[in-house]
Amino acid sequence: MKKIIKLLTLSVLFAVMSCTDLAIEATDSSFSDATSSDFQGVDPTASLDGLYNDFRGQIGTQENLFALSEVSSDELLVPTRGTDWGDNGVWRNLHDHNWDANHRDITNSWNNLNQNVYKASLIIDPRSNGSAQEVAEAKFLRAYMTYWLVDLYGQAPFRTPDEGQDVNPSVKNRVEAFDFAVQDLTEALPNLPVSGPSSTLNRASRAAANFLLAKLYLNKHIYTGASVDPADMTKVVDYVDAIKADGFDLQTGYFDLFKNEVNNEVIWFSTADVGARIWNTLHYKQNSPDNEGGGWNGFTTLAEFYDLFEGDPNINVPGSGQEERRGFVPTDGSHLGIGYGFLIGQQYDETGAAMTDRTGNPLSFTKELPGLLGNNEVTGIRVIKYHPENGAFAPKSVLFRYADAHLMKAEAILRGGTSSETALDLVNELRTKRSATPFTSLTEQNILDERGRELYDEMWRRNDQIRFGKFSEPWEFKSNTDTYRNLYPIPSVAIISNPNLIQNEGY
Repeated sequence: MKKIIKLLTLSVLFAVMSCTDLAIEATDSSFSDATSSDFQGVDPTASLDGLYNDFRGQIGTQENLFALSEVSSDELLVPTRGTDWGDNGVWRNLHDHNWDANHRDITNSWNNLNQNVYKASLIIDPRSNGSAQEVAEAKFLRAYMTYWLVDLYGQAPFRTPDEGQDVNPSVKNRVEAFDFAVQDLTEALPNLPVSGPSSTLNRASRAAANFLLAKLYLNKHIYTGASVDPADMTKVVDYVDAIKADGFDLQTGYFDLFKNEVNNEVIWFSTADVGARIWNTLHYKQNSPDNEGGGWNGFTTLAEFYDLFEGDPNINVPGSGQEERRGFVPTDGSHLGIGYGFLIGQQYDETGAAMTDRTGNPLSFTKELPGLLGNNEVTGIRVIKYHPENGAFAPKSVLFRYADAHLMKAEAILRGGTSSETALDLVNELRTKRSATPFTSLTEQNILDERGRELYDEMWRRNDQIRFGKFSEPWEFKSNTDTYRNLYPIPSVAIISNPNLIQNEGY
């Protein structure tokens, strides 16, 4: 693993160097050095378990994929509070679209994804003698990692197990990488286990592969630069129908979907703990019996995103006319005194007493923020989907959910896909489940807003905004409208180490 160590060392060096100082020793790539012409295979069972575990560690964080997908959007921001959450500007740069090729999360995500692709390739190689299911699971995981490379970076390096350190990885362009992911999934499907809702869905299944195929084809026109093909949209419809045929469906009880329990909506999850998704938003004095240290007082949402939900725009206590997904702030001490969804206004403890911040002033979260800088302890609406009453560090992070597939189907129909159902009826079916007022008509903006209300904090917002042409538009505390930022840059260390890579436009 020495090449991985070398690359990570370079990443650390880059973080402390001037961005114009490129006088460093180039390394080969972000892949393991277990490659050579004498490759004899790996233990497929142990290696597959290891790959799932590697990904679990990578997804159980507020950084990397999560940050690139959420903090860069209009859904989340991380305001600097004094010097807290300053972190050399990495959070602010994501939200205001001023990142560069040395950004921590851009580099770490690139490294992780490419390492995962390579490790999956070792398992897939016939010399590893994996079972049909093990190979299929590895192909699913390789396709999932490739999907993110396509979506975030627009190109994907690739190395075969027989290529040694002296060979620079070849690079698939965006269309080639898309086709590669689709091929992996198509080949994997017949040998993946068929499972409906169960506790075993932390591993790949046929439904998970169909979900990822639907996601790929829904975004195909973005990846290829072509116009929307109704035939691709019909494929999305068919993949979603196949998921439903395996037993998945919409379920009532929105916040119950994020408990560590089996439900009808979760298609694929990771056993990564969700502690970061709970505590990164809560105040220092908000805690639970299994985390008495309290929250980290960071992540918030924007007022304009909060206003997408039905209900009184200035409060969110029970009875504020809100739809279920906006949640509530308990005033009676229930739920450890911590709300669900969006926490705005006065907060209360587990006895129902009004809380104060560390200076003795009311702990009342404000709708407005002064900016990305200059914040105090209480500025910003907090967002919480996983709740500490279900475990302060519960091991279930939802990755694919049927409501997402359901909305993908509605969008695909709106974009020309063939189905016996209508997009309006599908969206209203979901809204009825969530105690929201049905629509009388449907537009693309309605679909985008509905996806935001249903899927906030689930790592899809950036992808959705790009598909609907909104990612380069200005929003609160973000004025940058550079369209080239629909792709992240290839990290500087990767460009130096592999001459086959070409930096993305604008960087």
